[in-house]
Amino acid sequence: MTTPTGRPLWLGIVVAAVLIVTESLLVQLLGSVSPNNIFGMVYLLGVLVISAGWDIGLAVITTFVSAVVYLEIHLDVDGGWLPERPVELLPLALFVPIGLLANVLAGRARLRALAARHAADQVSELAERQAALRRVATLVARGVSPSAVFTAVADEVAYALRVENCVLVRYLGNDSCELVAAHDEARLAEIPVGARYPLDGDNVAAMVLRRGTTARMDSHEHATGPIAAAVHDIGGRSAVGAPIHVDGRLWGAAVIASSVLEPQDPHTEARLADFAELVATAVANAQARDELIASRARIVAAGDEARRRIERDLHDGAQQRLVTLTMHVRSLEADLPDDSDLKSEIAVVAEELAAASEELRQFSHGIHPAVLSNAGLRPALRALCRRAAMPVELSVNIDRRLPESVEVAAYYVVAEALTNATKHARASLVTVIVDADDLRVRLTVADDGVGGANPRGSGLLGLKDRVEALGGRMELTSRDGEGTALTAEIPRKAA
Repeated sequence: MTTPTGRPLWLGIVVAAVLIVTESLLVQLLGSVSPNNIFGMVYLLGVLVISAGWDIGLAVITTFVSAVVYLEIHLDVDGGWLPERPVELLPLALFVPIGLLANVLAGRARLRALAARHAADQVSELAERQAALRRVATLVARGVSPSAVFTAVADEVAYALRVENCVLVRYLGNDSCELVAAHDEARLAEIPVGARYPLDGDNVAAMVLRRGTTARMDSHEHATGPIAAAVHDIGGRSAVGAPIHVDGRLWGAAVIASSVLEPQDPHTEARLADFAELVATAVANAQARDELIASRARIVAAGDEARRRIERDLHDGAQQRLVTLTMHVRSLEADLPDDSDLKSEIAVVAEELAAASEELRQFSHGIHPAVLSNAGLRPALRALCRRAAMPVELSVNIDRRLPESVEVAAYYVVAEALTNATKHARASLVTVIVDADDLRVRLTVADDGVGGANPRGSGLLGLKDRVEALGGRMELTSRDGEGTALTAEIPRKAA
């Protein structure tokens, strides 16, 4: 049995008894040395100790027991309970009120100390929770992956709420859920992340799904279903859950489990809900980011498709008509006498038609090179580098065709870099390196020119948008006098 102070009652009784015995021996010793003095106030020391350490009930009992013992061993009572001379009761009449007053004052001081300690503990816990929330919010603001946020939330919740286990589950419809993160104490069994559980039976995760609000089970003894069995396997004896709402839809739940068979703090749901809101923000941000990337990719794909359509229309329409017209004019030219003035004029017309056809071919090639669609990135880059106005060293280490969107992006990165090198760099050599592994394609275009390229140029910004729309990144390094290097990485399985 414990007292409101948290100390065992039996310990208080033992301490009181030891103090009274010790004080009695001291009073007897002092009485033998100075028999004319009164030493009853010695018992006040024990009263103060018990008053400060235990509740007022034990302190009052200690006060009266001390008075009775003092009365018995020190005063001359001739075998009775009262002394022969009433004046000898005067010290006792002073001791009892002083002792009781000490009981009250020490009790109040003890209660104030306990209240101050409790308030300090609450402030410390609040500071810990706020620090944990800030750490998670920082991860969300940095845009880290949802899986990293989920893991951080599970760990921070377990530490902040002082529980052994915390899991985050994502609902898969109305009949099952998937475990997306878990915190397990090292001494307990682990719940496997990625595991899926039917939402059968009566358990916290199923209750949150049905209600759409927080739920708790202060005793897991009667919980049922696969999730309840998993909680039982890790030693969970009570649980609390909070919903995770994303865009007004119930996305999942945060659930904590404790191995202690006692109700969780009444404020646990509210504290858990604070972390659930951060999870919801992280999920919403990730979804918005994925939707933005997908939207940008669709815009780029639509632009590329429009380029291909224009290139085909030019090739199959106007360019073919120019070729046919050129051949017809050449045929007319061949039928005329060699010394005819008309023949020379027709020859000029034929040459102009051929030049117009070539310009149109180059124009359509700039819109979208047919060789890229037909033969792939390596031949397209070779043709591009051959047409460059300066020497280009090309190295392409790709073992097979890449997705069309990746090839188009890589081609235009190299094309823009070569154009900039020709117009602005005053370079004598450009080096182009393209390689790929199973995950990404890497491009580097470097020249030995004057450097100082403007990274905010419209062409580079357009390329950056194209690369990032595919989930990649692009970087320009161009110090004055040190040349320019353009690097890009594009996921092989682009968005």
